[in-house]
Amino acid sequence: MSGGVDSSVAALLLRDAGYDATGVTMKLFDNEVAGAGGACVVGESTCCSQSDVEDARQVAFGLGLEHFTFNFTGTFGCEVIDRFCDAYLHGRTPNPCIDCNRYLKFAALQRRRAQLGFDYVATGHYARRAFNERTGRFELRRGLDEAKDQSYVLYHLTQDDLAHMLFPLGELTKPQVRELAEKHSFGNAHKAESQDICFVPDGDYASFIARYMGFGEDAARGDGKERAVPAAFEPGDIVDVGGKVLGRHTGLVHYTIGQRKGIGVAAPEPLYVVGKDAGKNVLVVGPRSELGVREVRAGDVNLISVAELDKPMRVTAKTHYRQRAQAAEAVMEGDQLVVRFDEAVARPAAGQSLVLYDGDAVVGGGTIEVGE
Repeated sequence: MSGGVDSSVAALLLRDAGYDATGVTMKLFDNEVAGAGGACVVGESTCCSQSDVEDARQVAFGLGLEHFTFNFTGTFGCEVIDRFCDAYLHGRTPNPCIDCNRYLKFAALQRRRAQLGFDYVATGHYARRAFNERTGRFELRRGLDEAKDQSYVLYHLTQDDLAHMLFPLGELTKPQVRELAEKHSFGNAHKAESQDICFVPDGDYASFIARYMGFGEDAARGDGKERAVPAAFEPGDIVDVGGKVLGRHTGLVHYTIGQRKGIGVAAPEPLYVVGKDAGKNVLVVGPRSELGVREVRAGDVNLISVAELDKPMRVTAKTHYRQRAQAAEAVMEGDQLVVRFDEAVARPAAGQSLVLYDGDAVVGGGTIEVGE
């Protein structure tokens, strides 16, 4: 229970369905890690703050459920924040919310579930779970509410995860969820949804990484050791797709693929970031026409609806949470997932997720390595 309306209504539905449910909230980071003031006082669009814990506890008690807070700060630091920093320092654009789902909300909570003798982990995600009798596999399917569907961020779920998962909101829309919360007088019925990365509430990723890694002012690690500034923070050349130097960038950590604003190069037509060469510390820019790609490759692949993908399969695929899935063909080549789109899609950033669908079912996905 995050303290938000979705997990609160999920708990309500489980109780009313006769489950012996217990509310759990995860403590993921210390306030000082989130920067000056901490996430709990920065704004209402973050999650996992102390006020969120209190909201979750209040709802649980109102439903007659036990409530526990699990301290996962160490795991969150290693599996989410460290990965986030490492990705940016190597020229990638990570999705820490997917890592949080993968390593905390599912892996860590599933281990704790088994230790405590519970049968399922249930969350407030808008997604559905089903068992396919023909294939003998559990499937992850899109939530009924197309606007709120969260199956994209759950592509990493394994068969064992799904065997012990429940998604009570899968058949509901967001307005229906808020209506249920109002009906039961939940104090968070109209609570704003979290929008920011919880441990970077001000959106300044570069400053957070500098503090957290220990080479900025008021470094979170605070051990007094002087650390060299990573190459990702060093200025370098901005070049066009032909290699011509157009100017200087302020550090690759400040840029992502598709970015237009803040490049700092005057040109007859708008320029976009189309590539980052971390090895050479070079930022590649080009016109909008250079952003289109037909082929995307991904690693760290997880398959759900199928056991293998050794033959080309017709799918729809998306490289961004808000993107509409596009028609494509997918196949595994070695340990890489290769997707060839019928029509060009916007060039994705390395580090983002490529997710495949067969109708409403998630075929699988992986971490994007390159788009061509």
